[in-house]
Amino acid sequence: MAEKTNQQAYPMAPATKQPRSDEESATLTSEELCRRKRIKLAIYIAAFAVFQTIVIWVFVLIVMRVKTPKVRLGTDVTFQNFSAGTQASPSFDLSFTTQVRVKSTNFGPYKFDSTIATFMYQGVTVGRVTIPKGKAGIQSTKKVGVTVNVNSNALPSTTNLGSELGAGVLTLNSHAKLSGKVELMFVMKKRKSAEMNCTMTIDLSAKAVQSIIC
Repeated sequence: MAEKTNQQAYPMAPATKQPRSDEESATLTSEELCRRKRIKLAIYIAAFAVFQTIVIWVFVLIVMRVKTPKVRLGTDVTFQNFSAGTQASPSFDLSFTTQVRVKSTNFGPYKFDSTIATFMYQGVTVGRVTIPKGKAGIQSTKKVGVTVNVNSNALPSTTNLGSELGAGVLTLNSHAKLSGKVELMFVMKKRKSAEMNCTMTIDLSAKAVQSIIC
């Protein structure tokens, strides 16, 4: 009987990890690409949302904010008739052309209705002129030419016109109130009133306007 040989038992080597197949690698790569695309898309969406929020706030705070238009007399005054009395016989009768300037300070035009501008001496109305309806463009000035006639016929004898004429000056105040609408983006309309309050000082010796303060 053949002699059985003693065989020494050795522990089995651990099974090595099976390499991924090409199909599994392709699947993982595709999933990774999709995940990266989703992350990029989420970043783009968040950035766009922030940008839109900023644009909306800028639009609301700057563009949609309706400010009151400005109205004032122009400094270019030309006298057509100039008659002024003396301290002993105080009177005046003046006729001049000037401009009423209506400025729209908004991102939209200002359409205003016709109104009356009054000229006063010490609170007494000495002349009136009509400002016709018009439109001031977007952040621009509408210049309306007017011819003004003022005289002292309505003044009471208690005014100190004589002393002022003796000093060689004549001070007139002008007032007007425009009513109209500001149009924004050609859709939104908001009613706004603009007032003009100006003081005109006339140099009698030079027969010219010395200053206009509005």
